[in-house]
Amino acid sequence: MWAMKVAYYRAFQKIMKVFMYFLDWSEPQLLTGPGCIKQLPDVIAQKGIQNILIVTDKGLMNLHLLDGLFAQLTAKNIHYVVYDGVQPNPSIDNIEEARDLFLQHNCEGIIAFGGGSPMDCAKAAAARVVRPNKTIPQMRGVLKVMHKLPPFYAVPTTAGTGSETTLAAVVSNPQTHEKYAINDPSLRPKFAVLDPELTVGLPPHITSTTGLDALTHAVEAYIGKSNVPSTREYAEKATKLIFENLETAYTDGKNIEARNNMLLASFYAGMAFTRAYVGYVHAIAHNLGGMYGIAHGLANAVILPVVLEEYGAAIYPQLARLADIVGISGASEADKACKFIEAIKGMNARMNIPTGFAQIRDEDVDLIVERAMKEAHPLYPTPVVFTKDRLAAIVRRLKTEA
Repeated sequence: MWAMKVAYYRAFQKIMKVFMYFLDWSEPQLLTGPGCIKQLPDVIAQKGIQNILIVTDKGLMNLHLLDGLFAQLTAKNIHYVVYDGVQPNPSIDNIEEARDLFLQHNCEGIIAFGGGSPMDCAKAAAARVVRPNKTIPQMRGVLKVMHKLPPFYAVPTTAGTGSETTLAAVVSNPQTHEKYAINDPSLRPKFAVLDPELTVGLPPHITSTTGLDALTHAVEAYIGKSNVPSTREYAEKATKLIFENLETAYTDGKNIEARNNMLLASFYAGMAFTRAYVGYVHAIAHNLGGMYGIAHGLANAVILPVVLEEYGAAIYPQLARLADIVGISGASEADKACKFIEAIKGMNARMNIPTGFAQIRDEDVDLIVERAMKEAHPLYPTPVVFTKDRLAAIVRRLKTEA
């Protein structure tokens, strides 16, 4: 029975890989470099847009990071309305509130300004605008939107999620404590702004966990079975940039070069995983986020080395190649792969990231595993297909190492 399930998963993944060849994977149009956010209103004005919704959160509003954008929009006679109620794990209520504002003010486009949460909220709200007869739970999964979104401008203020170039929006349901993804090519932004000045104020802890989120995207895409030459290249670029710049950005937050390189790394990692997908790290992380409110980047950072070790020799060739790229030497392929995992653990330790979570309760493990299996199968082309028992052992290890 299990062998038949695995065969079905692999067949599904091969079909999806072929289907992906028929989609447009060109990079979004980019504005890059310090201060480039000031150019965005010109781009919007050229589209003839006069009313726009900005989706962000109260933390960014309190930091006045959007003040310059507001002034430039006003100067261009572009009216804007702000939804700043996004929670760290955006809920269905957040999405519906943002959608209502869009409709009430006759908006013609959306600016998603912030980390992964405002991005996900804005994408899902835009999906609800174009699919008014479909609820968010009905759009869960793959290819449930399939309608062109209003003009969408993504402005990341963290270097981690890569949401400015992905086809996913992650949603939380506070009633069921579930966290799941809407995956659809129409959710992929066509325009992104990578301005390192917007990230210089990130606290060290957010810098580290979002950076390791990007590394997780790159590595999970790289070791999966749906890679193509372009996704491998993006993942390699991202991994190298992260190893070279993340700890500098962590210790010296005002280093513009490191901040800029981390934004590029996040973007490249997003380009890799939005086509090649992720794996069990994300499947577990999403459910720890839904169950306990654990921040996604932190969850990924803790889970990544544990899952990589569980895959074992199946991923040694890929990890050894990444080790070569980041300058880790070893006596053999296996040695380099293991040293690469140890290097991730070392980064985690130096940036004060824990090795587990005290929040995990024994009585929750079965539900976490059930939901993680549902997310991962059949969509994620993981290098090894884990049984429930193996996944449960990983979750328990995350608990016992807290």
